[in-house]
Amino acid sequence: MAISPSTTAKADSKSNNALNSPTTAKASEATHHAVDAVAVKAAAAEDTLRKTAIHSQETLAHKQEEIKQQLQSSYSKTRELAAQNPLATAGIAFAAGVVLTALLRRR
Repeated sequence: MAISPSTTAKADSKSNNALNSPTTAKASEATHHAVDAVAVKAAAAEDTLRKTAIHSQETLAHKQEEIKQQLQSSYSKTRELAAQNPLATAGIAFAAGVVLTALLRRR
């Protein structure tokens, strides 16, 4: 079944009239405004999220560096004390071994 040119022209005319109606124009304009408003809010949310992520990354790197320095300091102090008191160090190591062995045998 072939569609006649006049039928197509009528359909196009109805379509154009519907697009040019005041109600359609108002609805279209309101929709565009709503989409624009959502886009602005989404852009602001994305910007805030990116700034928060960057700040969190910097804070985490700073804390990681602090912990690394604290561990190095503790390790240095422990080595220094062990070198100054070798007999106490051996006694502590022996006692820790006894406690660990006792705990492992209970299982």
